[in-house]
Amino acid sequence: MANTLTLRKEYIDALDEALKLQTKTSNLGCPAEVKAAADAAEEVKIPKIALDGPANYSKSSGWVDGGITWDYETVKCDYDRGRKFTVDAVDNIDTAGGLYANVMKEYIRTQEAPELDAYRFAKLAGTAGIGTTDGAVLNTGNAVLAALRVGVSTLDEAEVPDENRVLYITKTLLGLVEDLDTTKSRAVLDSFSKIITVPKSRFVTKINLLDGTTAGQETGGFEKADDGVDINFLIAYEPGILSYVKHNVQKVVAPEVNQLTDGWMFYERTVALCQVLDNKKPGIYLHKSTT
Repeated sequence: MANTLTLRKEYIDALDEALKLQTKTSNLGCPAEVKAAADAAEEVKIPKIALDGPANYSKSSGWVDGGITWDYETVKCDYDRGRKFTVDAVDNIDTAGGLYANVMKEYIRTQEAPELDAYRFAKLAGTAGIGTTDGAVLNTGNAVLAALRVGVSTLDEAEVPDENRVLYITKTLLGLVEDLDTTKSRAVLDSFSKIITVPKSRFVTKINLLDGTTAGQETGGFEKADDGVDINFLIAYEPGILSYVKHNVQKVVAPEVNQLTDGWMFYERTVALCQVLDNKKPGIYLHKSTT
């Protein structure tokens, strides 16, 4: 029994690492106080404040009273997905334990990580009030560079801080800009704190999450929605995004305690949220394609 428990712990640790390595949005986070509140409640209310601007000072009457608007923004987890797999004990023995390990790793790498990215990008792209423009096809380095400069200027005009700006972009479009290798192209790329390339398959404005039980949806996962389009690039001011995995479970039941079959049972569940704070929406800029 001791060896089995040790084996299970080693594999679960590796799974945690694999998700971080394969997920393109793992850099997005959430303040510690929001995490603590989200762990304890279904909904979290975040205070936000708006103040009147300066007014003329009078030597006779002094200061003009200012108005304060105090409100709350509610955030709630809206992603709750998972799967259960069974690996027959004999099949696992025949593969020297490799089947058990690879089933879990492949699920994280090929299914969970891409879907979590797609969910986050679709949430950001679908947020009302962010910066965006009409859909366009970008097929030259100069076209991509011009579009990036518009995006940067949009954030500049909205007084979004220069630091903590992340550029998510397809590898193909980034390559077109890098191939220019000009002072202007390098200056634009250097203006971002991070540049993260995203596979096209998980970089769309809207997705459908397949439920795993409805006819035609048994395989689960996600698909590009009929009214969704590809994302060319997305600029994000990181502090303006709440991205939090509230609950992530990778549970393993060994054959000797499995009451249903003679097999290893693997359960995975992820509960998460991704939301742009209301006052930080100008810190997101979306450039999408036409299809």
